[in-house]
Amino acid sequence: MERGPAIFAGAVFALFGGGLLLWTAVRLRQREPVAHGVNPVASATLASLAAVAALGLGAWCLTRI
Repeated sequence: MERGPAIFAGAVFALFGGGLLLWTAVRLRQREPVAHGVNPVASATLASLAAVAALGLGAWCLTRI
């Protein structure tokens, strides 16, 4: 009964983390700001950490199946 929500949550976290990591990498490669009005290094670091955390949380949810 709890497999469905775990699969859904894991997929959502994994898609969000992967999308955020990909978006951050593309912005950095094009030398565009990740967030306007913020230190470029700080915003790229924070976005990357959030993406890795979301990917980790997604992996954790998927191991709970």
